[in-house]
Amino acid sequence: MTPPPAPEAVIARVTAPIGELIAGLRTVIRRGLSPELTAHLVGELLAPTLGSADLLTAPQREGDPDTYRQHVLHAEPDGSFSLVALVWLPGQRTPIHDHVSWCVTGVYEGQEHERRYRLLADGPTSRLIPIGDTVNPAGSVAAFAPPGDIHRVSNCGTDKAISIHIYGADISRLGTSIRRTYHAPEGER
Repeated sequence: MTPPPAPEAVIARVTAPIGELIAGLRTVIRRGLSPELTAHLVGELLAPTLGSADLLTAPQREGDPDTYRQHVLHAEPDGSFSLVALVWLPGQRTPIHDHVSWCVTGVYEGQEHERRYRLLADGPTSRLIPIGDTVNPAGSVAAFAPPGDIHRVSNCGTDKAISIHIYGADISRLGTSIRRTYHAPEGER
């Protein structure tokens, strides 16, 4: 599966809770801390926002029957961070991938399944091994930074899932946060 198409260049209306989150993100990111610490602090900002009933507009909650859908909510003019809503219909998933920057995710609605992997050197080649599975319910937050951020995310539930992603990069310009995709290990193909 390939990543979803690049988001539209026009960024939709910002709701009041998203506007407050953006102000907090600017404060954290301007501190210039390490990617790991930045992601941790961004996660602390995102967690209480996930309880806001009016976090997203109706168009920002729309999925796509063919692939998970990306809605860019905000891209900071200097490129230092982006805020994205991902909408997952049942059965949709990402390829196994890593990221271009630190990332924080929070489940707003439904639940997401995440499988993390480690890349091992195997003589002249390398291979992936699964290192953990997590089911993230609404309200859960995860923060990580490369390297070691290889995973696959899916909606294994029967209802739509929506997650909020904050990246330390300009996703409106890049089109995706995915740096590289990987082939599934032999038992997962």
